[in-house]
Amino acid sequence: MRIKFRWLIAATLFLINISTVYAQDAGEPFYPRYEETFEGMPICAPGIYLIHPADCLPMGPSQTLTNWAKKGLTLPLKPLPASHPDASYLDLDQRYAKLNLPPGVQAAYYPDIESAVQGLGAVSTLPIGETLYVAYKNVSYYEGNPYVQNERGEWLRASPAEFSNFQGLLLNRPPENDFGWIVDLANPRRKPSYNALIVNEQLIPKTVVQVYDRVEAAGTTWYMIGLGKWVERRYIRVVSPRVSPPEGIENGRWIEINLFEQTLTVYEDSRLMFATLIGSGYDPYYTQPGLFPIREKKEFETMTGAFEAGKADYYLLENVPWTMYYDGPRALHGAYWRVKFGYELSHGCVNISVGDAHWLYDWAVVGDWVYVWDPSGKTPTDPAFYQAGLAF
Repeated sequence: MRIKFRWLIAATLFLINISTVYAQDAGEPFYPRYEETFEGMPICAPGIYLIHPADCLPMGPSQTLTNWAKKGLTLPLKPLPASHPDASYLDLDQRYAKLNLPPGVQAAYYPDIESAVQGLGAVSTLPIGETLYVAYKNVSYYEGNPYVQNERGEWLRASPAEFSNFQGLLLNRPPENDFGWIVDLANPRRKPSYNALIVNEQLIPKTVVQVYDRVEAAGTTWYMIGLGKWVERRYIRVVSPRVSPPEGIENGRWIEINLFEQTLTVYEDSRLMFATLIGSGYDPYYTQPGLFPIREKKEFETMTGAFEAGKADYYLLENVPWTMYYDGPRALHGAYWRVKFGYELSHGCVNISVGDAHWLYDWAVVGDWVYVWDPSGKTPTDPAFYQAGLAF
């Protein structure tokens, strides 16, 4: 009886320490396969284990914390190593006004404010158009209506306009993970699903977020921006720092335009140093993908013209600041008439906030590379599609 009892104990211990799995092919006998277990090893103390420990099992809380850390998410959450450029880049010795005219009405310049109020004695007129902005020196009001005076001393009816104070980010060191901006009012969800619970937190446009993970679900991309916080693609624009320069760039210095994300990034010594939102060309006025050198810089540039045959879409944009031409008529420039960025907005140029355009203008030199690409592949790449006409 003692022998049988000892055998039973030995067999039990053997089964505890060894997992036996049987497999059988057709017509073949069973053969045992032995798999080692972790019997006897303790659970690791809660922590991050990027290298698998030999004396404990990183399970439970440790496994969760380690998985988060691999995505750049640690507790407490690390701040993004970035700051806004100095506010002085927003300073601009220019004032702008928008011509708010009914369709088909022609704007006119007058020698004095009395003539402008009466609408008599015009010295010149502008073509009928859609996007009309002028630079002005003085403003006066008559019965609540604004009239502005330009540098030539002429007056016309126009409404003073403020430009966006949006500024991008200067990176102090390489970020550990992707980051970006919220571009529309958004409420995160607990999981990457439209059926998931909504977090009681509303994110406003221009909010900077870090991105710790991304998954494809329900026909879109979901981005993890915090613990139990996911937002879908339409609410966010993301910067994924490069680890090597694009093909053709050997000096480690370039400006990169991502047409899908609507972002601009700046690299020096192959290190990301600046990032911001832009507005590139929409269909059919796409911004052309490719690699281009900056060929000309202009502190201020007046842009005017029309695309349609009948010139019904005439535009006038006086004193556009911080303009850098790189691809025919297409340029990087400040867009004082834009109130938001992160969307396709322009007629081919890369529209940037005034403050960011100023910073970029000071950093860049003629000959610097501009790399434009669309990771979605939706932007036409055939050079024949792009004419040497106009852009803004």
